[in-house]
Amino acid sequence: MSAHPLHLSPQAKAVAPTHVAIIMDGNGRWARQRHLPRVEGHRHGVESVRAVVRAAGEAGIKYLTLYAFSVENWNRPKDEVDTLMKYLARFLRSEIAELNGNNVRREVIGQVYRLPEFVQEQLKKTRAALEKNNGLTLILALSYGGRTELVEAIREISTKVKQGKIEAAEINEKTISEHLYTRHYPEPDLLIRTSGEMRVSNFLLWQISYSEFVVTPTLWPEFRREQFFDALEEYARRHRRFGGV
Repeated sequence: MSAHPLHLSPQAKAVAPTHVAIIMDGNGRWARQRHLPRVEGHRHGVESVRAVVRAAGEAGIKYLTLYAFSVENWNRPKDEVDTLMKYLARFLRSEIAELNGNNVRREVIGQVYRLPEFVQEQLKKTRAALEKNNGLTLILALSYGGRTELVEAIREISTKVKQGKIEAAEINEKTISEHLYTRHYPEPDLLIRTSGEMRVSNFLLWQISYSEFVVTPTLWPEFRREQFFDALEEYARRHRRFGGV
């Protein structure tokens, strides 16, 4: 990709994606390279979240989904998970003024009921504090898994078929989309993955069918406004055909 732009070009701003999703990868690698505990990578990653939220608002992005904690992450060492949950609650609490000042709404997708009670309470408080904002919608994917989401959608649809609320022959793509966690949001136009890994890691499996992918070698704790704009410039150079010519 090109040298990191300090400002988004008029061309890129004119065709900016409505919805950007990001797989925030590389926190542990960043810490390991510096001989620091893994949790230090997560702590520094918060600065990247703050910078990207600001940049997304500046670029006119309407929805920003961040893959913050996957269902697979529950398998990490308990001490690391506990620290991550504390960082999450602290971020949700400390960022209210910043997000309010930037007219940001905050939503969440995933198995929220699996999160610690103190995190769930802070999620509710933060959402309530920001609910009147109408700028960027920041969506945190927490305890989220794409396969889990699809399984839950299929179960819900199957129950409705059994109850006679839906005819099996009527089930189509729209039916499935309407039963996903993301049913209130448009599908991502752009998926960014940091750290150079070439995989989607069980993230928004249904929703990213036609998303443009930008993979950057930058580790998440070093990803800032310039790298985000770089990805938007790359997106602006793409020709989206959606299977057509």
